[in-house]
Amino acid sequence: MDFDLIVRGGWVIDGSGGPAFRADVGVTDTMVSAVARLDGSNAAKVLDATGLYVVPGFIDAHVHGDTMILDDPVHLPALRQGVTTYIIGQDGCSFAPGSPATIDYMRRYTAGFNGNPDTIDYTWRNLDEYLARFDRRTAVNVAYLIPNGNVRIEVMGHDPRPATDDELKAMARMVREGMDTGAVGLSTGLDYIPSRYADAREIAALCEAIVPDDGVYVTHMRAYGPNAKVGMDEVFDIVERSGVAAHISHFNGPAKLLLPLLERGLKAGHDLTYDTYPYTAWSTILGMVTLPPWVQEGTTDATLARLADPAIRKRLADKELGHLSPFLLHETTLAMVAAPDWRWAEGMTIAKAADRAGLIVADFICDILLASDFAVGVVGRSGDRDENDVRAILRHPAHMAGSDGIFRGGAPHPRGWGSFARFLGHHTRELGDYTWPEAVTHLSSHAARRFRLADRGLIRPGFAADLALFDPKTVADRATYQDGRALAVGVHHVVVNGTIALENGEPTGKTPGRALRRG
Repeated sequence: MDFDLIVRGGWVIDGSGGPAFRADVGVTDTMVSAVARLDGSNAAKVLDATGLYVVPGFIDAHVHGDTMILDDPVHLPALRQGVTTYIIGQDGCSFAPGSPATIDYMRRYTAGFNGNPDTIDYTWRNLDEYLARFDRRTAVNVAYLIPNGNVRIEVMGHDPRPATDDELKAMARMVREGMDTGAVGLSTGLDYIPSRYADAREIAALCEAIVPDDGVYVTHMRAYGPNAKVGMDEVFDIVERSGVAAHISHFNGPAKLLLPLLERGLKAGHDLTYDTYPYTAWSTILGMVTLPPWVQEGTTDATLARLADPAIRKRLADKELGHLSPFLLHETTLAMVAAPDWRWAEGMTIAKAADRAGLIVADFICDILLASDFAVGVVGRSGDRDENDVRAILRHPAHMAGSDGIFRGGAPHPRGWGSFARFLGHHTRELGDYTWPEAVTHLSSHAARRFRLADRGLIRPGFAADLALFDPKTVADRATYQDGRALAVGVHHVVVNGTIALENGEPTGKTPGRALRRG
């Protein structure tokens, strides 16, 4: 046989930005070995790509698959959209490095978005062991960002104060160890505990540790929407102090505010990129958007103890939670509730669920968080952006696709199941926001370059055989806010590291994914 696999008869969009061209793709072992007319060649397996675009597998620049793809290794939400690689370790919160106590905290605190499945054991003790869990055990690849929150807890515990010089050195050593293990950068989640306690001095010191290896600083900024200038000014400060390349997570909001801020940084010579998902609603955990920071200080047990304290509950009812915005109460739905007895609230707004429970809003929030061990996720709208903002922001050349997918709950945000298909069907075919070659660069090659995945993002001999084959006439998202788990359509075949993971729209059950370690 000349090849292990031939993708025959399709139109190749190779990720370089050039137009589609008629070619076959020959795969040997895990690599692309030929892109040409291969009419006289043979292979052990042939995929018919007639009428399909053949593109490099898509790369999700921001997604919460840290445990969920270990729990669901085949992971159809990704495959049915042509996604072959996840960038995980987002928002400063993940599962390595860390002692058992740190991992336990992250499991509980982030269960509403990262998941906390009991189908896997959490016995890894370092980043190397954690990444090994993905090698040939999942259908998609992963690349990893070192989470600032894990590093901070390991060195400082849950102390909400600035780091000392010695603590900075200890954290920087941990970051260096993570980069040596193969991480591609550092992440922060500056609205989450404990990253919110890190100042620009601390973050810049950690960024200095990733600069020698071209690591990327990926940040959920300290402020978004109308207050995005605050967050962007801090990003610029960190970049100027450290010289790091920076990437802004889910850069959503009013385009007339955000894009000039970005251009200001680019004109100053900063290396800046960002990701977005093509929806106007957001999703996160209930505790982050409702509880004041002082309630969340310390461990999860400490937070829950405060929520059970009658005096604190009265203070919350009279002040902080008694005056939540009407927009938050009436436009934010409960996406995931861990407590079985409270799952009836999934899909309901906070206000309606509180009313059904016969509780004032403050007591409802305290009770549902207590019952769920803090694991409650929400989907909401802030009113600061519309479809025109989404369209303007996704067209910028610094943009790449990131679903921010959360694979938890009975009423999840549709972005995990639909973002990439929506970029293709809605924004490319229907609205013309991209040409097809532009769409492929935004969904694949931009992220490959940004995260230094040197053998991904292009269809060329010598590159990894991560391929997606889709019908440009039918590719579309089907997930909605009412049915967030509906799978996308129009992606026929997906190849990961030379192995077919999706064939004729159905999973093969193969798990050829790998942890893509830097270098």
